Amino acid sequence: MGTTAKEEMARFWEKNTKSNRPLSPHVTIYKWPGGGCGRRGAGAGSAVVTRAVAFAGVSLFGLAALLLPEQFPHYLALVKSLSLGPALICSAKFALAFPFSYHTWNGIRHLV
Repeated sequence: MGTTAKEEMARFWEKNTKSNRPLSPHVTIYKWPGGGCGRRGAGAGSAVVTRAVAFAGVSLFGLAALLLPEQFPHYLALVKSLSLGPALICSAKFALAFPFSYHTWNGIRHLV
């Protein structure tokens, strides 16, 4: 007749305790990957940051589109009425586009 699961577990823990070794070292030896997807190199950490910024930007824009009472043209006219300088407008466009383009090109590089 076979052993029960309870007996198997008791035998396992007894053997593991006698050998004085950890059950699994994954918690103590795990190192957070820099860029995810197994990428290595100097730009791996920044890929995580740009991915997080891109995700946050898309999420906030989508949430705003759902919750704000007016349509997009109203808010576009509001930004135009602020008369912001071209340097600030170009900086804002760059800040919006950079995480997406950087992460996209990094992903393409990874695929190649």
